[in-house]
Amino acid sequence: MFYWLYELLDINLFQYITVRAGFSFFFALLLTFIFMPIFIRWAQRSSRVQPINEWAPDSHQSKAKTPTMGGIVFIGATIIASLLTVRIDNPYIIASLMTLLFFTLIGFKDDYSKVRKSENLAGLSPRMKLLLQVTASLLVGLFLLLYAQFNTDLYLPFLKDPVLDMGFSSLFFWVLVIVATSNAVNLTDGLDGLATVPSIFSLTTLALIVYVIGHAGISAYLYMPNFPIGEVTIIASALVGSLVGFLWFNSHPAEVFMGDSGSLALGAFIGYLAIITKSEFLLVLIGLIFVIETVSVILQVGSFKLRKKRIFLMAPIHHHFEMKNWAENKIIVRFWIIALLSNLLALVSLKFR
Repeated sequence: MFYWLYELLDINLFQYITVRAGFSFFFALLLTFIFMPIFIRWAQRSSRVQPINEWAPDSHQSKAKTPTMGGIVFIGATIIASLLTVRIDNPYIIASLMTLLFFTLIGFKDDYSKVRKSENLAGLSPRMKLLLQVTASLLVGLFLLLYAQFNTDLYLPFLKDPVLDMGFSSLFFWVLVIVATSNAVNLTDGLDGLATVPSIFSLTTLALIVYVIGHAGISAYLYMPNFPIGEVTIIASALVGSLVGFLWFNSHPAEVFMGDSGSLALGAFIGYLAIITKSEFLLVLIGLIFVIETVSVILQVGSFKLRKKRIFLMAPIHHHFEMKNWAENKIIVRFWIIALLSNLLALVSLKFR
C-alpha cells in the first residue's frame, strides 16, 4: 500500500526500502502487542495449552497450562504489516509469503492435533510432517525456478565468484535447506525465548544481506551477487518486529509458546532467505545455535543406535544442561550470547571475499 502511495501521490519517501522496512517493523510490533494478549486470554479459556511429555525435565511440568500456537499471531502480524508496505508484484515477495503461509499451516495442523487431544505425541506423524514440509518447499522452489527464474549458481563463503551452476538440481538443494532449517528451529524451541532471540539475530543478519544483494552499488563494493530481492528486506523486518513483540510475552517465565505454527515457519523463512542471498553455507554460522541443537540430536540418536550409549544426558542439548541443574535463564542467555557472536562473525565475513 505504501509503495502505491508513492506511485499515485508521488510521496517520494515511500519509494525507499529502508523507510518501508522501518514501517513494517513497527506495524508488526504493534499488531503483536495488540493481538497477543487477546490470543492468550482466548487460549486459556479454551484450553489451547501446551501438552508436556512425561519424559521432559521436571521443571517443564509447571508449563503444562501455558498457551501455545502463538506463532499464528506473530506470523499473521508479519503478513499484514508486509502487505501494507511491500510491492506485492515482486516474485520474491510472493515466494516469501508462500513460505510463511505454507509452513504456518503445517505447524498449525500439528499444534491443533496436540492441544485437541492434550497429548504431545498426537500431532502429525514425523513422516507426514516431513512429507508436507518437502511438498511446501518444492512449491516454493519451483516458483523461484520457473516464475522468478532465480539464479541457480552455488556460492561459497569468502569467494566472490560462483563455484558451480547447479541448474535444475538446485531445486533439491533448496528443499533440503528449507526443510532442515525449519526442523532445526523447531528443535531449538524448547525453553522460554530460546528460539526467539537467535531467530531475531539470524533474520536481522539475513535482512542486511538481502538489502546488500538487492543494491547494485553496495553489492558491487562487497563483491557479492546482485539480484532484485531488496523488497524482501521489508518482510524480514516485519518478522523481526513481530518477534520482538512476541518476546515480550515469551520471555521467562513464558506466557505463551510459539508452537510449531511459529517455529516451522520461522525456520523455513530463514532457510528461504539463505537461498535467495546465496548464503546457504554461511547459514551454519548465522544459525549456529540451531545447528548445535540439531547436531546434538543426531549425535545422541546415532550413538544410542550404534553403541547403546548416550552422549548427552538428554537431547536437544539445552535439555542436557537442564539435567545438569543449570538455571533455565542461564541456559537461555548463554545461548543468546553465542547466537549474537556467531551472527556478528557472519556479517564480518562478508568483507572477506
